[in-house]
Amino acid sequence: MKHDAATPDFRQALCERLPQLRRYARNLTGTPHDADDLLQVAAERALARAGQWDPQQPIGPWLYRIVRNAWIDEVRARRRGHEIFADAELGERVGVAAMEATVVRMSVEAAMARLPEEQRSAIALVLVEGLAYREAAEVLEIPIGTLTSRLARGRDALQQLLGDEPGEAT
Repeated sequence: MKHDAATPDFRQALCERLPQLRRYARNLTGTPHDADDLLQVAAERALARAGQWDPQQPIGPWLYRIVRNAWIDEVRARRRGHEIFADAELGERVGVAAMEATVVRMSVEAAMARLPEEQRSAIALVLVEGLAYREAAEVLEIPIGTLTSRLARGRDALQQLLGDEPGEAT
């Protein structure tokens, strides 16, 4: 049985997932501002399409898929003539006491941004968000084998971008 509208239970479940969805959006977009914009679009879509969610299924993969599809739509729109994201916020925390952690975070974010979208999405869902391979494959609408391949290539690429040799501990 599907919902006819965004019930209080549905809105509660959506609100509980917002931190994870924002983190996923941040990994897709590379900047907090663009992640917030993407998350707003995705939340609006989820609320408008609440009736399409099957309450017998976990809500997480459904919401991640909405974020991903909103991101794909945004990238396509920007390719048609809009400006691609600027890295204006890469230095947002310069001078903070935890400078080393900030440098590492910025390096990882920059390396993530350089990965192809399919590898970045796989890494963000599995390694950052902690989704099971099966759930991540469902979100990305790909076979599990394709997901594992993208994860392996993405990990290797990140290690190379961050100066480590594939197979070394990071």
